[in-house]
Amino acid sequence: MEKLTQQWLNELPKVELHLHLEGSLEPELMFALAKRNAVDIPFKSIQAVKDAYQFSNLQDFLDIYYQGANVLVAEQDFYELTWAYLLKCKQQNVKHVEPFFDPQTHTDRGVELAKVINGISRALDKGAEQLGISSELILCFLRHLSEESALLTLQQAIPFLDKIKAVGLDSSELGNPPEKFSRAFAKARELGLLTVAHAGEEGPAQFILTALDDLKVSRVDHGVNALQDEALMQRLIDTQMPLTVCPLSNTKLKVFNNMSEHTILEMLKRGVCVTVNSDDPAYFGGYMTENFVALSDALNLDKTQAKQLVINSINASFISANAKSQLLSELEAFSA
Repeated sequence: MEKLTQQWLNELPKVELHLHLEGSLEPELMFALAKRNAVDIPFKSIQAVKDAYQFSNLQDFLDIYYQGANVLVAEQDFYELTWAYLLKCKQQNVKHVEPFFDPQTHTDRGVELAKVINGISRALDKGAEQLGISSELILCFLRHLSEESALLTLQQAIPFLDKIKAVGLDSSELGNPPEKFSRAFAKARELGLLTVAHAGEEGPAQFILTALDDLKVSRVDHGVNALQDEALMQRLIDTQMPLTVCPLSNTKLKVFNNMSEHTILEMLKRGVCVTVNSDDPAYFGGYMTENFVALSDALNLDKTQAKQLVINSINASFISANAKSQLLSELEAFSA
């Protein structure tokens, strides 16, 4: 079988549905913003930051992730963070993105929500106009905090609902089941927002079930532990419930010891609507192209599989039927 080249995978039209904007904060920008905003960070150099990016589990990563986010203070910071991500997407032929952001990470430090959302939205609007990258924005609740905090955050977000498509649920999964946030998600749905949730990354398959039944999600973020439950697997196949899988993240955080153990292509073969995403690319060693390359290197990803993964992402996205048709046509025409 012909091995896919990095160039082919880079030129492949792609869609990203699982990306934390705070997790795209590259060490160089982290240092620049720390200096500009006079924020102390526990690293002496860019290399020291990169050296710290060795994690044994999700919590190891989160501890550094929140330290890095402290440098984001002004609206311009959130704009620059988002714009840098979009420029990377342009380089890698990512046509549509649905990024997450964590308002509580910033509002708990006294940063106004308006600065966060307006900075991000300004960059996303510019991305559509100048780069041809469409987007929908997803507000995530931090699951290690209380549901009351999530409800307060949702209330604060009401003036900005024209800029937000959905709510999500992220941060520490163990000990924080999806149903902890049933009321917050019900309120979000009342406000006309779609819902997604991280489930079945470090948590059990049961968390995927409660995300589906309690939170009424339109997509499951991660979901790789669905293989623990055969009935759940069949349900995912029958309903074509999308899983936004993040291969490099899963290996970096030791969900799988190495990429050769990853189950994404096994699930794809069985008919699960799995998709490829980069999660927190600054921390996990790669954006969209690097994730596809990793699957090619370790699991012999072929062209048919690569295109099907993108088709799944397009179908799972929160854009109009017409916009989906345009992306599918572009993918079909891609034969470089």
